[in-house]
Amino acid sequence: MPESDRRATDRPPPAAADFDALYDARYGDVVAMVYALAGDLAEAQDLAQEAFCRAWQRWGDVSRYDDPLAWIRRVAANLATSRWRRGRVARAYLGRERTTDVPALSPDHVALVAALRRLPKEQRRAVVLHHLIDLPVAEVAREMDAAVGTVKSWLHRGRAALAAELAHTIEEVTHRD
Repeated sequence: MPESDRRATDRPPPAAADFDALYDARYGDVVAMVYALAGDLAEAQDLAQEAFCRAWQRWGDVSRYDDPLAWIRRVAANLATSRWRRGRVARAYLGRERTTDVPALSPDHVALVAALRRLPKEQRRAVVLHHLIDLPVAEVAREMDAAVGTVKSWLHRGRAALAAELAHTIEEVTHRD
């Protein structure tokens, strides 16, 4: 067992102030160490914070170690290694699963999305759920926590607004050409 992990059994129970003092004095050092391992400052801050959280959860035991900071550094390094491995596995998976042949967006698709963005939120959501996801009106109402009649009204208004917006877009395109 490494020297830093040996517990000193003759120490009194730990105080929260001891943890606070260690955190205040050494958090930056742990962040710097993890930053050197991970290469990303935000990730280093997250991992250092997680290591200190784990130490706080076990402070009764960790504080009795000869060097509690060594335990925190080891946990932080292990967390960085685990995150790096998960990222490597995820990148490998994405590399295998990524579609290389992505069809280009048609002008009609772009116009429809732009017109949908101009609708009020409830109308847009109702139109998308009903017409693009193919949910029945009753399910749209249940999902949106609204009355069926309200959903029908949103659908009617949304379709009318989309028709006007798309007609306007078509008119603009034909006048440009």
